[in-house]
Amino acid sequence: MTWHSREIHTEQGPVTKAESKMDYRGKRRGEDGFAAVIDFLLANARLVLGVGGAAILGIATLAVKRLIERAGRVPDDEKPDQKTIDGWEELSLVSASPKLLKKGIEGVVMKQIAAATKAHKAELSKPSSAAPEKPKVEVKRLQLCLSLQERLLQYYQSHVTLSAEDVGHAQQQALDICTEIQGFLHTKHPDMPLGEMHLGGSLLDDLQVVTADHACFLVPLQIEDALWRLIPGEETILGKPQLWMVRRINLEYFPRGRSFWDRYMVGGYLSSKTIIEILNKSVMETMNWPSLSSTLECLVRPVMGSQELKLEIKDARNQLFISILPIIRLDDTVLAAQPEFTGSFDNMWYHSLYTSETAKLSELDEEDHGHRKRCLKILKAVCKSTPPLRKLSGGHLTNVILHLSEKEFDWSEAALADRFQQAITEIIGYLEVGFLPSYFKQTVNLLSGFTEEEIDEIGFMLYCAVSEPEILLQT
Repeated sequence: MTWHSREIHTEQGPVTKAESKMDYRGKRRGEDGFAAVIDFLLANARLVLGVGGAAILGIATLAVKRLIERAGRVPDDEKPDQKTIDGWEELSLVSASPKLLKKGIEGVVMKQIAAATKAHKAELSKPSSAAPEKPKVEVKRLQLCLSLQERLLQYYQSHVTLSAEDVGHAQQQALDICTEIQGFLHTKHPDMPLGEMHLGGSLLDDLQVVTADHACFLVPLQIEDALWRLIPGEETILGKPQLWMVRRINLEYFPRGRSFWDRYMVGGYLSSKTIIEILNKSVMETMNWPSLSSTLECLVRPVMGSQELKLEIKDARNQLFISILPIIRLDDTVLAAQPEFTGSFDNMWYHSLYTSETAKLSELDEEDHGHRKRCLKILKAVCKSTPPLRKLSGGHLTNVILHLSEKEFDWSEAALADRFQQAITEIIGYLEVGFLPSYFKQTVNLLSGFTEEEIDEIGFMLYCAVSEPEILLQT
C-alpha cells in the first residue's frame, strides 16, 4: 500500500465552513505560529502517517482546536486557565496514545504540538492589554542562528569526518588480522585456489562516517572460466536481478572433480552457503583466537550467532567489526556470499555493485570538483545517528546521489545545502512509490527488503525534515 492510496477517516466527518469559522474576539495572540503547526500537520497527515496515524493526529488537532475555541470565548471576568483546563487534559491523553508511540510520532509531532500549546497557554495567561514581546533569549538565539549551509559544514567537521589517526589505526588492525587469516588458510588448505585476501568497503574508500567501526575482508575464489558460468538473476527461477547463480558447465568434457570447487556444488551449482560453512569451520572454529589476540595486543574473537562470517576486534581505543566475504569475480561482475541478501537460498550469490557505484561517484567529483561524496557522507552520518533512518544504508544513499547527479549539475560547496535538501526530497519520492532503482541496473529495487511499517517510519521522519532539515543535525 502506498501513501497515495490512503484516506483519513474520522468519526466527526468533514469539517464544514461554518465549523471552521470560529467566533473570536479580535485576533488572538500566538495564533499565527500555532496555526502554522496545525496546518502543516493536517496538510501532510494522509501522505505520511497512513490511516491510523492520521486519525490519531486528527483527534489531537481537534482537541487543540476545541481548546483555542474555548479560549477565544472566555468571558472577561473568568480566568483563562479555568476554562481551558479540559483542553489541556484532552491533549495530554492524546500524546500518550500507544498508536502515536508505535508510529514514532510522539517524539516529533507531539513535541511540536506541545511546544506550540505551551507557548499559546503562556500567551493566554497574559493581560489582554499587554503587547506581545519577544523574549530576549529568543532574540539572542535568532541572532546566533546559523544557516543550513553553515550547519552542514559544521556537522561535517564535528560528526562526520574521521581523524586520519583513527582510520589508520583501524586499517592497520584489519590488515594485520587479514594477513594472519590468509596465512592460516594457506597452511590448512594449501590446495584451495584463493586469490589474495584484501581489505574492502567504506573504510578503505574514505566513505566511513562517525566512527571507524566496520570493515570487510574480500576472499576471492579462483574459479575456471571454462568450467563455470555466471547466471544473471533474471535467468534464474527466482527472477531476482541481484541474486545470481554459478553453474557448472562442460561436464561432458571435464567431469566432476576437475575443479576444486566441485566438492562445494549442490544440484549443479556452486553453493554460497557451503562455501561459508567450510570457511566457518576452517577459520572461525579452528583458529587460536586467544593466541592471536595476545600477538596483536587486542581482543579478536568470532561473532557468535551470526549468519555471516564476522569478527569483533576490541582494544582500549575502539571496537571494530570485520565481515569476511567470499567473492567471485569474472570480468566486471562481482558476486558475494552474503546471507543477509541471499537468505535461505543455498545456491544464490549476491551481485554487488558497490565497486561500480563508488568508482562512479569519485569519477563525477573529479570531473567537476564536486562535493557529492561529502553530501553522501553527511547523509550517511545522519542516518547512522537517527534510529528511524538506520535502515537506509550507504548503498541506498549512494544510488540516490548518483540519480540526483543526472539532473543536477551544480555540486559545488556553495550548493551543498540545496543538494542535501533535494536528496531528502528524492528519498521521500522513492519511498512513496516503494521503488528505488539501482543506478547501474534499473530493474533492481533497492527498497525490496523494506516493510511498509519501515517505509512509513522513514518517510515520516524525512517529511518532517523537509521543512526543518536541522532536526537531522541535532546531537
